[in-house]
Amino acid sequence: MAYITVTDLSLGYESHVIVKNLDFSVNKGDYLCIVGENGSGKTTLMKTLLHLREPMSGQIVTGDGLKRNEIGYLPQQTEVQKDFPASVYEIVLSGCQGRLGLRPFYSSEEKKLARENMERMGIAGLEKRSYRTLSGGQQQRVLLARALCATRKVLLLDEPVAGLDPVVTMQMYDLIEELNREGITIIMISHDIEAAAKYASHILHIGDKIFFGTRKEYLEGEMGRLFANKREGGERNNG
Repeated sequence: MAYITVTDLSLGYESHVIVKNLDFSVNKGDYLCIVGENGSGKTTLMKTLLHLREPMSGQIVTGDGLKRNEIGYLPQQTEVQKDFPASVYEIVLSGCQGRLGLRPFYSSEEKKLARENMERMGIAGLEKRSYRTLSGGQQQRVLLARALCATRKVLLLDEPVAGLDPVVTMQMYDLIEELNREGITIIMISHDIEAAAKYASHILHIGDKIFFGTRKEYLEGEMGRLFANKREGGERNNG
């Protein structure tokens, strides 16, 4: 059974429907990119997958041993969040909150996990630094380490490279790809269809038209051809 199965899902606010009749599934090891125009419902979908928002209709079923608290989440950052005064170590360790249950303090195992994930993300030397003093790329690595403390199975990433320069963007994509190769299932919202076409195993395109399938099916289908035409037109204009 799939980790996540979405059936006949409709999303929106009050009586306003943003997207409807959504069907897709996510299996262990997938790298799913969710793409579409601004306002098409991508972030609303992700919050619904996290059970932070109720769907208007339809259902989301988890399976293959995946539990609700085994999904790590890297949201889009606000300017206020970027100025958060806690230390890097405190923020990464807070990713273990879902493991605490009724315990008031983190265990030595959880502290070890936080340090391992900082090492994994290349930020071990920053653990005492204030989060607010870090660069955008460093902050995203901190949040990714935090999300990894919450899961060994599934990561939901909402525009993880937004606002980063091209070099740091490529470093972040490489990190995410490596995590996927290690067996972590990735669900990522991206405005960058070119990156989705490069890294994703599957693509969900939402908007006036909905597509769900493999990267190959996407690129060989109508939407992929439209993307290719836009890219070629942009390259000619830039040339």
